[in-house]
Amino acid sequence: MQDILPDSRAKTTRGAVMRGSVAWVPVFCANCGKDGGLCHELSTHMFYLCNGCFKTYGEIAGTMAVPDSVAIANMVAEQEEAYGRQLSHNELLQVVADDNTPLATLLKEFK
Repeated sequence: MQDILPDSRAKTTRGAVMRGSVAWVPVFCANCGKDGGLCHELSTHMFYLCNGCFKTYGEIAGTMAVPDSVAIANMVAEQEEAYGRQLSHNELLQVVADDNTPLATLLKEFK
């Protein structure tokens, strides 16, 4: 059986945030419990390791580590290239729903 990383969401959800009609739930570092932002409520799995723990323990074998700043910069660059501007939240949701562009792939990877 393959090893599975722990889910970084709390077992009992508290502090969910509604953005539009979508609920986002808090995420915590799997090692130290530090706040890690929010993830979509319908995500099937979320593993998060804070920068401090990542620096201490390094990359986990068999996984890919991309800093948030790099992922966000890639998404912004793709929006600028494809649309000439940054898209609104609702436009980004539509891009993901259409699921046929490089931007949709980047958004799903970042999610």
